[in-house]
Amino acid sequence: MTEQILDAAEHLFSKDGLYGVTLKDVAKRVGVHHTLLNYYFNDKQTLFDAVIARRAGVTSSARMQALDAYEAACGGKPTLEGALHAFLDTDLDLYSQGGENWKNYGALGALMSNTPHGGELMDKHFDPVVLRLIDLLKQAMPECAEEDIFWGYHFVTGALMLTLARTGRIDRLSGGLCRSDDYDAVKARMATFMAAGFRAICKRRGDAGAG
Repeated sequence: MTEQILDAAEHLFSKDGLYGVTLKDVAKRVGVHHTLLNYYFNDKQTLFDAVIARRAGVTSSARMQALDAYEAACGGKPTLEGALHAFLDTDLDLYSQGGENWKNYGALGALMSNTPHGGELMDKHFDPVVLRLIDLLKQAMPECAEEDIFWGYHFVTGALMLTLARTGRIDRLSGGLCRSDDYDAVKARMATFMAAGFRAICKRRGDAGAG
């Protein structure tokens, strides 16, 4: 029953966010009386946090393993593209291959990343793997200012969250040439695009200092 409740809540939260869903809505989707939900979860906030926590460990662990494996394979000489591919592709594979529930979780992550409470949950569940990526990026560009590395990650995660949101906007803008759920197309481009951005902002600072 717990998994059914979490699946139903995940689906609804991914569409309408924390404040657009009630426990009655979740109970209706599960097909039980709403009082039964209180047996498993004290309130809506507790349920929401449980939904986030359920898959957070899976995605964080998978990315941490990918980053560790990449560092071992690169012999202590990571590249921007290599580190970004390990971080981004591993996550995109989970969302593209994990079925509709994982796609819902991705959309929910995109929603919650833009709220104060969601930001706190991001801190709680994802900081270790993000800082692991940051460490590899620093190794790849030791001459780059630390603040530029963090700003670069900020832009990376923004693009990733928009991708996971699957809004369909790029479908409409491109007249169907691109699809917001085409994770293979994203994987083929995002790491390369972001690596170029890192190099550009680091070079800009270097050029300013030289002047």
